[in-house]
Amino acid sequence: MERRNFIKQAGFGGTAVAATALATPALAQANPEIRWRHTSAFPRSLDTLFGGTELFAKIINEMSDGKFQLRIYSAGEIVPALQVYDAVQNGTVECGQDAAYYHFGKDPCFVFETGLPFSLNQRQYYSWLRNGGGHELIQEFYRPLGVRSFSFGGTACQMGGWFRKEINTVEDLRGLKFRVGGFAGNILRRLGVVPQQIGAGDIYPALERGTIDGAEWVGPYDDEKLGFNKVARFYHYPGWWEGASCGTLFINERAWNSIPKSYQAMIEAAAGIVTASMVPKYDALNPQAMKRLLAGGTQLKPFSTPVLQACYDECWKYYDEVAAQNAMFKKLLDSMKAFRPDTVAWFRVAEATFDGFLHRMSAANRI
Repeated sequence: MERRNFIKQAGFGGTAVAATALATPALAQANPEIRWRHTSAFPRSLDTLFGGTELFAKIINEMSDGKFQLRIYSAGEIVPALQVYDAVQNGTVECGQDAAYYHFGKDPCFVFETGLPFSLNQRQYYSWLRNGGGHELIQEFYRPLGVRSFSFGGTACQMGGWFRKEINTVEDLRGLKFRVGGFAGNILRRLGVVPQQIGAGDIYPALERGTIDGAEWVGPYDDEKLGFNKVARFYHYPGWWEGASCGTLFINERAWNSIPKSYQAMIEAAAGIVTASMVPKYDALNPQAMKRLLAGGTQLKPFSTPVLQACYDECWKYYDEVAAQNAMFKKLLDSMKAFRPDTVAWFRVAEATFDGFLHRMSAANRI
């Protein structure tokens, strides 16, 4: 694909998209040849998530006329799935695809780049990151850690997960050993859940052996690929802990500072293309996967309102407790809380009304 086409498609690349127009063949010839290692937290079998890494490497290679190349690795090939951030920070690799909230144990602020449970939907979250000051505050958090980041894809609202037994009440959560990503585990623990953080490739055997009672990953397309429907019957929704879910491209700060500004602009533009393309890909693939799962016997079940309300209440109590002990978390939370009321109110006016009408038409078999 020609560079002009990449520039037109970049969408989320922002000002960097214009900057990439400087990457003419003449300028590319003056730039150095650079080889970076890029690792992912996800297996190659997940062509949505790992596909973002493949697309990113392809764009960088073509925009630089082959001068800037990334050697890509999937989870476990060079570092384990849950150690991408550490590998980037210590320079084992120059960059990596990750879900920042995997590292909430180091600092709860990591959750803000992935998605704060029960906060914003995907478009609203992108808007806060891009236009509400979120990205700048996140970079402020990362600066002393020696890394920087860019948004790198997303999933939109996820499913609530696969369970061996149906979840009807808050009491059904007590004692449940549940694979759940990142920060949400701390909230569910307050309701009696025993959270487990496990990489994608290890979830199926844990569920099959009964080491865990349930597991969430993303949604129908990825979950079908991972085979969860073969070992659990009940598929609950929504995944309130990831009403929005944003991926992260971590870059080692020293490596970033060592490359020309034209290469930096290529990275930002390429990450923007990945971000602009991933959610639409899920939106195209999830419906057909859901139909296949239901035809195969999966039992689709909503979480009850009492379960959702209990989880919502615990979320916001917990955030205030963490904010009282962590000044940077409070700064990020205050920013999001200030942004949230107006954007949610606006979505109630147009988006929710339009969507609600179409949903009623769908329920009446008129779509």
